[in-house]
Amino acid sequence: MDEVKKLISDIKNGNVKPIYFLMGEESYYIDKISEYIEKMVLTEEERGFNQMVLYGKDVTVDDIVSNAKRYPMMAEKQVVVIKEAQHLSRTIDNLASYANNPQLTTVLVICYKYAKLDKRKKLYKAVQKSGVLFESKKLYENQVADWIKKVLKGSGYTITPIAAQLLVEYLGTSLSKINNELEKLKIVITKDTEITPATIEKHIGISKDFNNFELKKAIGERNTLKAARIVNYFAQNPKDNPFLVTVTVLHTYFTQILQYHGLKDRSKGNVARVLGVNPYFVGEYQTAAKNFPMKKVSGIISTLRDLDLKGKGVGAYNMSQADLLKELLVKVF
Repeated sequence: MDEVKKLISDIKNGNVKPIYFLMGEESYYIDKISEYIEKMVLTEEERGFNQMVLYGKDVTVDDIVSNAKRYPMMAEKQVVVIKEAQHLSRTIDNLASYANNPQLTTVLVICYKYAKLDKRKKLYKAVQKSGVLFESKKLYENQVADWIKKVLKGSGYTITPIAAQLLVEYLGTSLSKINNELEKLKIVITKDTEITPATIEKHIGISKDFNNFELKKAIGERNTLKAARIVNYFAQNPKDNPFLVTVTVLHTYFTQILQYHGLKDRSKGNVARVLGVNPYFVGEYQTAAKNFPMKKVSGIISTLRDLDLKGKGVGAYNMSQADLLKELLVKVF
């Protein structure tokens, strides 16, 4: 986020480069930077003649160069945005000659999503000299909850750690997807209202009681009754709670518990760092480690791998999700 803030700050202060090559697995920041350039470099009156959006699947590199070499009309600069430029992956390096000598009155924005340029390519080196190369990296799962907290804080909102983790568990690590849900929340709640699991359940539809996050916690506490209730709910709502997602979440969870058993330094900070979790949740792993000795944890991880295969139809043809979930609980407990 610091790199993004600096890039935005430079544009805001008039330090605009002739080329912005925005690439990487995480599309959220690519879209945000591109949108900011489209809104801020030109005035509303200038955009009509001097701003153009092209799509990689519809143009060639020659088309891009031709448009980039045009001069602006009644403005200091023109903006040319190439969206979905990854469709030009086979020929994109041909843009190197232009990047070596770019039109200084043009701001060329290349949105190269879900991929990145090879550092050995001529274009990579050329853009490094004349413009900005920005790689939007996908966040690890354990980083997303903190990202949610920071994004909301920047808008004047607060969220509990459990609520942030619940969003990650349900929505995954796509920042664009998460941001869409956060924008919906901002419409219906005030800034003095802390976002809790109850808020998420009410306005987004994610159950605060029946989800993989609560299942992990129930299993870690050896709360068989609560775990059984959650599993029954999953069995009745299979589309919203895919078995393979549950198995993957639990596999990661027990792998972390195994890591905990192997730690010599079990201080809160070190556990959080090694396991890649928020310090707020360290106590839950301490409890789970007491309830599940290392040998038992190793066996559970092996069981979860077998169940993952069964969930994919290997060795358990036409086995229902309800049966798979019941087998999971029996073997874990």
